[in-house]
Amino acid sequence: MTGALGWDAALLARVEDASLNASAPPQQRWIDGWLVRFAPGKARRARCIHAVAAGRLPLPERLALAAAVYEEAGLPLHLRITPFSLPADLDATLAGMGWAAVDPTRVMLRRLAAAGSPPPAAAPPGGLRLHTPGLADFALAVGTLRGSSAAEIEGHAERLGQLPVPCRAAVLRDGSEVAACALVAREAELVGLYDVVTALAWRGRHLAPWLCERLLLEEASCGAKVAYLQVSEENDVARAVYSRMGFDDGYGYHYRVPPPGATHREGLPAAPSGPATVRGSPSTPP
Repeated sequence: MTGALGWDAALLARVEDASLNASAPPQQRWIDGWLVRFAPGKARRARCIHAVAAGRLPLPERLALAAAVYEEAGLPLHLRITPFSLPADLDATLAGMGWAAVDPTRVMLRRLAAAGSPPPAAAPPGGLRLHTPGLADFALAVGTLRGSSAAEIEGHAERLGQLPVPCRAAVLRDGSEVAACALVAREAELVGLYDVVTALAWRGRHLAPWLCERLLLEEASCGAKVAYLQVSEENDVARAVYSRMGFDDGYGYHYRVPPPGATHREGLPAAPSGPATVRGSPSTPP
């Protein structure tokens, strides 16, 4: 398997692994080869099933065991489908059971310039000031811009504080007002961009590109060679921004959810109707 523009299959698989590590919450467990995450935060990658191994149990039994976890946690059941999901026919099987496909997302990649390349403008645009907040303060800033609930902000802060890979946050401020923010998580020569958000009043001023380039330059000086990010397939504005920054499509993923109105366990048997497709909401543009 290669990406849309010929990215190496082994590199894409490593990016997938790195993204799993960079979104790991403390609330997760293994069920017959599936990584089942049930964090209370807003990030869906931290509260879904990642089907990373074929397993040994029949699919209905494995789904029932995972569904019980989400039922107990009071969370909706989502199963993330990537080119690496196992068993290989899982997506088609769930579609045949009436599970809807939601939130199509693209993973975009870019090779980083060698250390010593010209940095972005030294001063932040718009007379803003660059801050490096603690992770709890960063989660609060991001959550405020996104309109997250207090529980989601708390869950985000908890997850960031316990990541198994190093991460670094940055915020652009106008006085006490947060104008834009972003976070990088690095693993070996891979660095991921996360939580790239610009306040509504500050959009259109190229704050996110400046902030991302600043962070990526610093990571490149520490040995990072490839950057990646995840963005809603339907968020044309953000995708255009990232394309101008040199990012290309690597691979896509989406989620499967049980039929509407069904409880977790009622959604497991085959449904009488064919598969449905629900368009997901675009993520916040940078």
